[in-house]
Amino acid sequence: MFPSRRQFLERSTAAAAMIGLAPFPAARAAAAFAPDDPDWLSFKSRFLMADGRIVDTGNGDVSHSEGQSYGMLFAVAFGDQQTFDLISGWTSRNLARGTDALHIWRYLPDQHDHTPDHNNATDGDLVIAMALNRAAQRWGRTDDAQAAASIARDIRTLLIANAGSRVVLLPALSGFTRKSATIINLSYYNFVAIRELGTVDGSPLWPLLALDGMSLMQGARFGRWQLPPDWLAVPLNDEALAVASGWPPLCSYDAIRVPLNLTWAQNLTPAISQSFTSFWTTAAAYQPAWANLATDAVSSYAAAGGLVAVRNVMMADARQMGLPSLPSVQQCTDYYSSSLTLLSRIGWAESHAGG
Repeated sequence: MFPSRRQFLERSTAAAAMIGLAPFPAARAAAAFAPDDPDWLSFKSRFLMADGRIVDTGNGDVSHSEGQSYGMLFAVAFGDQQTFDLISGWTSRNLARGTDALHIWRYLPDQHDHTPDHNNATDGDLVIAMALNRAAQRWGRTDDAQAAASIARDIRTLLIANAGSRVVLLPALSGFTRKSATIINLSYYNFVAIRELGTVDGSPLWPLLALDGMSLMQGARFGRWQLPPDWLAVPLNDEALAVASGWPPLCSYDAIRVPLNLTWAQNLTPAISQSFTSFWTTAAAYQPAWANLATDAVSSYAAAGGLVAVRNVMMADARQMGLPSLPSVQQCTDYYSSSLTLLSRIGWAESHAGG
């Protein structure tokens, strides 16, 4: 059961006051990007197949809804309608689940059955809907708006759930509910997407999801540097949050999106900012790629360029500095690092549009 009507109204009012539900100023920020931008051209040349499939070069050249969603979002940001249609078309043809508006999470190019697992990945679906909604606004196409609304509705009805008294975002349709806890991924909380889908779908559940998501961010901090884990267990009896068992107890390639999402949405709190800043500046002579939240060990190697881009954007924002120095996509080694760099550019431009 969701909260009582009184609790729901009180918390929804607080949520709306905290994050607002106005569309983010993507249109104003878009002026900073052009279809011939070197970063975008490099991303397309390295990771976009001729048919519209985005390949994850760090993971055996598979494709997934996350990669397709990023490709669509980037294409809108850089004003590249032809590429948007190419990526969106491949996504619809190859990842549509059929039983709802959500998308199959992974495509295996070298198998006869390319999509044996029809589970979704909620971070991909959120950004696919976000990109479709932005495409509808930028290019005036009702089909994209209707598709975004359908995905938003199915995320709300199928993937927003209760974990005790908290409203949480399920990482997928199946596989993350246990007898005593729900497993979530804090990096899936893209607050800009949540804000925009709240305008598309119109349900007060969206700001409530954001409010409880921010509470989880504040409470789910572990280890020497008080960092969020990649995977979090939310007890159904409202006891203390815990690093989820069954996954390495790391703050790593998933959780790196937490400070990016918060900075992008202008929701970064001093406590979370201080935790990441402390980790990045005191853990080692280099920026580690991850920290073990149980042992406080860190990676023996430095973080790739995309993780550095997130650091530079968050620290610049926290210190109210000017435009941060970011690595180029050409300097990034793989799909994910390149994606984080482009997301950091877009997040910075939008959170500072008109400022």
